[in-house]
Amino acid sequence: MATDRPRYTVSVDPELFQQIEDYRFSHRFQTRSEATVELIRLGLSALEKEKPQPEDTNNKK
Repeated sequence: MATDRPRYTVSVDPELFQQIEDYRFSHRFQTRSEATVELIRLGLSALEKEKPQPEDTNNKK
């Protein structure tokens, strides 16, 4: 199945590989790539939420 999406290879240690596989099966992803992409999205979303938010200038006294 050809795709126009960029591709790259990632090497992980056996423990991380197993965690990805466990996530894949528990969330019923058909492929390891789908599960990995979702984990990356979740991680990036969590990082975005950790960013300090600018103070609301409308509520300043």
